[in-house]
Amino acid sequence: MTLFEDLRGGLVVSCQPLPDEPDDPMRNPYLQARVAAAAAMGGAVAIRGNGLADITAIRAAVAVPVIGLVKHGTAGVFITPTPAHAVQVATAGAHIVAVDATDRPRPDGRMFADTVRAVHAHTAALVLADVSTLREGIAAVDAGADAVATTLSGYTSDSPAIDGPDLGLVARLAELLSVPVIAEGRYRTAEQIKQAFDAGAQAVVMGNAITSPLWITRRLTSATPRGAGLPPRCGQPGQR
Repeated sequence: MTLFEDLRGGLVVSCQPLPDEPDDPMRNPYLQARVAAAAAMGGAVAIRGNGLADITAIRAAVAVPVIGLVKHGTAGVFITPTPAHAVQVATAGAHIVAVDATDRPRPDGRMFADTVRAVHAHTAALVLADVSTLREGIAAVDAGADAVATTLSGYTSDSPAIDGPDLGLVARLAELLSVPVIAEGRYRTAEQIKQAFDAGAQAVVMGNAITSPLWITRRLTSATPRGAGLPPRCGQPGQR
């Protein structure tokens, strides 16, 4: 039995500050570890964390498996983009290393399979392939990935740009692959989580909708007059 069997039927919580917000107050390993501990207490079967310091802090704070990654760059393949990054993530404490497995060019010119081999040869960690299409998922399994996640659907030119999760991709991967399929990407409601399991997901990852006060607040304030760009409505003097 692999770690992915331990995740079957459960919710994985992604604890990461917003990548495009360098001033996000949650950008702190101690805070991310506390958020992870609360998520684990609430029933999360694993935690997904980004950055070596965060991974180490989260690993020390929770008893559930840690899915780790490191983001290097801002475009193209930047989720654990090289074998060296992947080994560093495992060494920092990740039980499972999440790696971009799309067919886009990698910054070091190597292949996804090289990263899989490095992780399996030099660490005890497993490899989770983040993909955007069915073709990439099949190729990732052929390259030795231990599981596949739909993380990057909607973020590449080959995948659909939709507001919600790509449930169709979850279903196609689950039908055709011999490894566990993890549903990830824009899951925001309990109903979407249920739909992912109905489609065949082994586990579902939810992130900002649980762990980012900044993201949650922005999404909710967008429904307010002030957030929508309208002038604030004032009451009587002294009530503003």
